Amino acid sequence: MDWTCGQMSSILGHGHPEIVKTIQEHAASLDHLYSGMLSPPVIKLAQRLKEVLPEGLDKMMFLSTGGESNEAAIKMAKVYTGKFEIVGLASGWHGMTGLAIAATYHSGRAGHRPMVPGNHQIPAPNAYRSIFRHPDGSYDWETELDYGWALVDRASCRSLAAVVLEVILSSGGIHTLPPGYLKAMKAHCERRGMLLIVDEAQTGLGRTGTMFGFENEGVVPDILTLSKTSGNGLPMSAVVTSNAIEKTCREQRFLFYTTHVSDPLPAAVGLKVLEIIIRDDLVARCRVLAQKLHTAFSNLQSGYGCIGDVRGRGLMCGIEIVKDTKTKEPGMELGARLSKNMFDLGLSANLSAMSSFGGIFRIAPPLTITDEELDLGIEIMEKTFRMTEGTIPLYSEDNTNVQDVMPRL
Repeated sequence: MDWTCGQMSSILGHGHPEIVKTIQEHAASLDHLYSGMLSPPVIKLAQRLKEVLPEGLDKMMFLSTGGESNEAAIKMAKVYTGKFEIVGLASGWHGMTGLAIAATYHSGRAGHRPMVPGNHQIPAPNAYRSIFRHPDGSYDWETELDYGWALVDRASCRSLAAVVLEVILSSGGIHTLPPGYLKAMKAHCERRGMLLIVDEAQTGLGRTGTMFGFENEGVVPDILTLSKTSGNGLPMSAVVTSNAIEKTCREQRFLFYTTHVSDPLPAAVGLKVLEIIIRDDLVARCRVLAQKLHTAFSNLQSGYGCIGDVRGRGLMCGIEIVKDTKTKEPGMELGARLSKNMFDLGLSANLSAMSSFGGIFRIAPPLTITDEELDLGIEIMEKTFRMTEGTIPLYSEDNTNVQDVMPRL
């Protein structure tokens, strides 16, 4: 079983029969066009997507990858505001191309020549590890955010154009923005005449229990980028913005053009993905499954001292492996062994070998997963923790209460 949907993309699972049929039909008829032409799948997808988006996200352009969509969004923000400085979160990941990598701080910057000038970073939310604390020990994200902006304001040459962020920092460790964070960030942007770009490559289309992750906060971004989940694994992405921003950018001769902009085949797949999610009520289904999954992971954490933190939202979860829960030292080597053992038992749950991931499992099963498949995956994970040396069991084998909570294979 694939519990990361490939590269966090195949939100309907692999080989979905309706997706396969759509690909076959369009590969046999119309898969690619001159970039200046619009085909029926593109128009229909734009219309359907607009129906599920809030007012203020009205105009869209379809591209191929998440990096492309963020590249276009950042360029659009610079053209619209007439400014050039971009602010990102310190653990964000937005792509590997020029403007996108310049706003990416998770990794990929080493050995590089100077980035595009005018980029700033602020601390990324991390309730588990942040040094910003209230007197009672709880996470003080407001002070952390204000501190980050104070540094940006000192470094800025007063040409701040936009903030770009994810609602769940996936590569950064599955850190969900704290309640109120997105509203506070939007307020910081408005005070400085900046746009807010929300990158929903992985959280878009139901993954978090709402159609879009930003809906949890009641904040509408100025520019929204979609990718990964939009094509169920095929290269399909989108940039969405308001009528007003699009009009100004058009007047300022904004141009973003690729060979595969508005290609009909990926647009047809994107349309089918959206249709299935709405028709089968998979957003509501996600909320039901998520409750079960998060409860299971919390129970797992209570049984093993190597699990430092369990976090996430919807069917997007993080399990952080540590050597010691007091020091919080990352358990990279143990995490790698756990990942291998899970794979050998039939479950693929992503744990990157990159040190910047810090031994964190990124878990995102498809929205189409059955209850039986979910139960089996949970059982495989529990068996893996039980059979792997160094997981620091917090129970004895004859503890029937713990065994009741965590079923054995």
